[in-house]
Amino acid sequence: MNESTFDERWSIRLSRMNVLIVYVLLSLFSVVFTIFIIWITPLKEYIPGYASVEKVKQVYYNKLKADSLEKKLEQQQLYIENFNKRILLGEDLMDDDTLIGKTKDDIDYSSIPDIKSKDDSILRNEWENRKNYEITYSPSSNRGSGISKFVFYTPLHGPIINGYDIKNHHFGIDILGRKDETIQSTLEGMVIFAGWTYKYGYIISIQHVDNLISVYKHNSALLKEEGDRVEAGESIAIIGNTGKLTTGPHLHFELWYHQKPINPANFINFE
Repeated sequence: MNESTFDERWSIRLSRMNVLIVYVLLSLFSVVFTIFIIWITPLKEYIPGYASVEKVKQVYYNKLKADSLEKKLEQQQLYIENFNKRILLGEDLMDDDTLIGKTKDDIDYSSIPDIKSKDDSILRNEWENRKNYEITYSPSSNRGSGISKFVFYTPLHGPIINGYDIKNHHFGIDILGRKDETIQSTLEGMVIFAGWTYKYGYIISIQHVDNLISVYKHNSALLKEEGDRVEAGESIAIIGNTGKLTTGPHLHFELWYHQKPINPANFINFE
């Protein structure tokens, strides 16, 4: 209204419908504007359950890495438990067990000559030309692949009184030694088992690189514990006569490569 003439200048007609429409439009605008602001600004990261793309990628990557590590740990633990329980503790293995080398019934293995390979001859010559305490392990050397790439330290010098015989489940060799003589680790590695068993007395087992495991049985005392790191040539036990399956002071020594037994006499000179 004009205050002087009281003429009507402008007017608006309100009704319930008009007020409702205006209220709805303002509400929709407010919602859309709020969503837009949250979408284009870092405010969205404060919403529970919502994170930035980089954080989501990092979480996904960490989850995959954790799952892989957990699976690898389970496989390693299963391998160690199976090895300790079935081999170190002297449990019998079935013919179809993967830890036993496969043989065929139609082959007479006793008639096969013991022919040394070229790599084995090179290894023996290299070992024999070295002096005591000069044997080292060099995984980066170009000596070959598989078990032939290792240079072993002799765990105990002495005559072999019982050889490797896989058909009779004798997966290692027995080395005669003097009383209270020390036993050395054949390679660098970590102790995965150190304890007492009824059949084999005090046993110590060492995990080396490339799924190689060395086992030392019938000891009178152990100088290392599970989890200890050892170097090649480091004293790990004292020779003994413990366990049911022994007739005198000696070392029962085994090598397992990728869960298969290996004849130590083919790679180490014990004389």
